[in-house]
Amino acid sequence: MFLYGAGGHAKVIMDIVHAEGGRIEALIDDNDSLKEVMGVKVISGRTEHISPLIVSIGNNKVRKLIAEKVTAEFARAVHPSAIIAGSVCIGAGTVVMQGAIIQSCASVGRHCIINTGASVDHECQIGDYVHISPRCTLCGNVSVGEGSWIGAGSVVIPGVKIGKWSVIGAGSVVIRDIPDGVLAFGNPCKVIRQL
Repeated sequence: MFLYGAGGHAKVIMDIVHAEGGRIEALIDDNDSLKEVMGVKVISGRTEHISPLIVSIGNNKVRKLIAEKVTAEFARAVHPSAIIAGSVCIGAGTVVMQGAIIQSCASVGRHCIINTGASVDHECQIGDYVHISPRCTLCGNVSVGEGSWIGAGSVVIPGVKIGKWSVIGAGSVVIRDIPDGVLAFGNPCKVIRQL
C-alpha cells in the first residue's frame, strides 16, 4: 500500500495498516527534502503505479484535490479496535481510527476520516471527504454533507442534517440543521459566518 502525504495523519494511518497486518511500500509527498518517515521511504512527484493508495492528508479540500488528480485504486484502512456493524458501507479511501464505532445501516462516503474514538450511530449518512474528529458523537439518522468537518468532541443530536463543506467547531452541541458552507459552533451550535 502507498500513502499520499507524509505528515501526522499519515503516521496514524501507518499504525492502522500495520495493525491490520499490512505493509506500507512508500509515502508520496511534495516535500523533496523528506526522505523517510517512521522507517518508510518518502518519494516525491511520482503518481503512477501507486495502487492501492490512501490519501493521508487531513485537510478535506486538499484530500479531494489529490484524490481527483491521481489515477489509483483506493484502499480503506480500519483499525482492528474499531467496532463496525456488518450492515455499514464504507467508501474507498476512507480511514477509521482506533476505538471508533459505526453502528447499523450507517453509510460513510469515499476519502473520509472517522477519527479516534468517534461514534457514528445507526443510519447516519456521511458524505465524501468528511472528517469526523476525535470523540465526536453523531446520534442516529444524522446526515453530514460532502467535505464537512465536525470538530473534536462535538455532539450531533438525532436526525440533524449538516450541509456540504461546513465546519462545526470543537465541543459544539448541534441541535438543529446546519446549511452548506458555514462555520458554526457553540452549545447550542449557531452559524457564525459563511466560509
